[in-house]
Amino acid sequence: MAVVYQEKKRIFTIYTKNTTYQMKVDSYGFLLHLYYGAGVPGDMDYLLTYYDRGFSGNPHDAGGDRTYSLDVLPQEYPAMGMGDYRSSALVVRNADGSECCDLRYAGYEIRKGKYGLPGLPAVHVQKEGNTDSAETLEIILEDSVSGVQVRLLYGVLEDEDIITRSAVITNGGAVGITVEKAASACLDFISGDFDLVSFYGRHAMERNFQRTAVTHGNTVIGSRRGTSSHQYNPAVILAGKDTTEDSGSCYGMMFVYSGNFMYEAERDQFGQTRALMGLQEDLFHYPLGKGESLVVPETVLCYSKQGFADLSVKYHRCIRNHICRGAYAFRPRPVLVNSWEAAYFDFNGETIVRLAEEAAELGMDMVVMDDGWFGKRDDDNSGLGDWQVNERKLGCTLGELIQKVNRAGVEFGIWIEPEMVSVDSGLYREHPDWAIRIPGRNPVRGRNQLVLDFTRKEVRDHVFRQICGVLDQGKIAYVKWDMNRSLADIYSAESAQGKITYDYMLGVYDFLEKLTAAYPEVLIEGCSGGGGRFDAGMMYYTPQIWCSDNTDAVDRLRIQYGTSFFYPMSTVGAHVSAVPNHQTGRSTSLHTRGTVAMTGAFGYELSLGKLTAEEKEEVKEQIKQYKKYEELFRCGDYYRLSSPFTDAYAAWMFVSDCKEQALVNAVMLETHGNRPISYVKLKGLLPGGIYVEAGSGNRYSGAALMEAGIPLPVEMGEYPAYQMEFNLLSGR
Repeated sequence: MAVVYQEKKRIFTIYTKNTTYQMKVDSYGFLLHLYYGAGVPGDMDYLLTYYDRGFSGNPHDAGGDRTYSLDVLPQEYPAMGMGDYRSSALVVRNADGSECCDLRYAGYEIRKGKYGLPGLPAVHVQKEGNTDSAETLEIILEDSVSGVQVRLLYGVLEDEDIITRSAVITNGGAVGITVEKAASACLDFISGDFDLVSFYGRHAMERNFQRTAVTHGNTVIGSRRGTSSHQYNPAVILAGKDTTEDSGSCYGMMFVYSGNFMYEAERDQFGQTRALMGLQEDLFHYPLGKGESLVVPETVLCYSKQGFADLSVKYHRCIRNHICRGAYAFRPRPVLVNSWEAAYFDFNGETIVRLAEEAAELGMDMVVMDDGWFGKRDDDNSGLGDWQVNERKLGCTLGELIQKVNRAGVEFGIWIEPEMVSVDSGLYREHPDWAIRIPGRNPVRGRNQLVLDFTRKEVRDHVFRQICGVLDQGKIAYVKWDMNRSLADIYSAESAQGKITYDYMLGVYDFLEKLTAAYPEVLIEGCSGGGGRFDAGMMYYTPQIWCSDNTDAVDRLRIQYGTSFFYPMSTVGAHVSAVPNHQTGRSTSLHTRGTVAMTGAFGYELSLGKLTAEEKEEVKEQIKQYKKYEELFRCGDYYRLSSPFTDAYAAWMFVSDCKEQALVNAVMLETHGNRPISYVKLKGLLPGGIYVEAGSGNRYSGAALMEAGIPLPVEMGEYPAYQMEFNLLSGR
């Protein structure tokens, strides 16, 4: 069993393949955290210590025992108002205005299968119907005065070293309460010196790697933008000071949610560390009437004592196998060309058909018609919300256009932005109250557009009917779902104001659930100005996400590097674009652009008609190359071989599950006269295996490739790129 309960000592232990997680109900009914880390046998309650500590209060139950204080004890779900002055996982404001919640143990249940969360994405165990491969532990905590109940949910995927956590907060009292703060996971460490690895950024430069010391005080990252954001990603790592890619302890916390979030890492007065992941407390005051509940989105925990690379492989497998769903969870993705950088808003039906004919000639699978096909939409200042095909612009019906594209030999895809409304639109003129804005104040606008109030069912239903009316006009194989502004002046005419940011995401998820159910064979790619909502929550509905609006190959090396710590490359939308690049003005070779884009779900973002004959032949070869390795890119283990932030080169590789095939990719970032040779050390191979490099026929032992590495050729010019295929000859 993955979950064991010792009745006599009231100790819960969760076992995965390589880790142990343990907690204990103490004599006062508090649920204390004992241990999380590498697998160990036995009980860990000996780690708890009790001393009289100055200014650390004692619960009333402890009587005259000054050695007992929640201010210093490690806890599973610490609540405000109980004498623990560190950051709280739960803050409840009671009807009398007090902020206190005294949670005591009230029971538990262990059951087969993985719990689900109503209305929210969560890790699932559905592959081949093997739902019994997971277990759920539910622990119930209650406040006897207010009647507040918290159900702590633990999902265990034993073989994958994955433990998930969520919390369901229920008002069991007779009067209303307000939840002011709610986390789904808390990790308390009684000792240890940690670094925090997080991923910051901005639009067009997302998920930059950052490693900082966890010092005394509170380090907080998060989003107040209504999305998980370009600025911070809801996935972080606590790492030991000596942790590297290949060794050392590291703890991952990944939030399965696409809206406002908050992560806190706090080192207290005694050198203990507390890590919390949950909902952003700003703009959040969630009222619960009698019997009502709040479900806190899930956090996925994972631990490795073998460094960042092992942690990443485990998260990649979890997302591929247990978060992504639908027809394309395990299906090869089409190689597509998107019309955006090819034509922007300046296109008609003939433009799209011509692009489709050129795409088919080069071996592509799909053409995508991006923004500008609907309503009054010749720039980004109008038309959103009016999801009627502009047949005058296209010169035909959408159905006729799709047929022409299909006759050219490729599939058809389309861009939508359902959550938005332009001020200059028929929808806004008819229903201005459907937009999120504060009455009596001028609205905050981005791109002259506002956000629709997706907390309201009638709003969602109206947009859903419009989108379905479009998708039903022909054989549409792909939808790009975009979201191009942050929530700002937040107000709803029909919702309690402190609920809006959370209920908005429930509305988005509800829409996506209906859309995927209605069109199960359609591939939906998520997007929010590129990577502004690149998170596991969206991957539950959209198995790939446009990684960034920045398609510059050199910048993408850094963006994709940070992305790879948690997210598999199969979820990363990555395209070859024109040079000079439209975002940076930088020029790189077509070979380099192709090598970088092949890291993810591959495609093109340029005018195919402007390619030279030589470039077209190279594109054909790139597509053949991608399709040759497509299964390796989609299903193989991904390893970072260098850091593009610190090294002279960027290198990464894919290794098949059986370790019989590997593809090494590298791009030189620095070019100097008489430069030294760069040696790339490979990973994930069989040490005793003999591998043949396909290009040269040379043979190497797996141990030699991993311990000594292989030299990169010296080549003139900027940003040369290399791909090397290795196949196992013997030594399996």
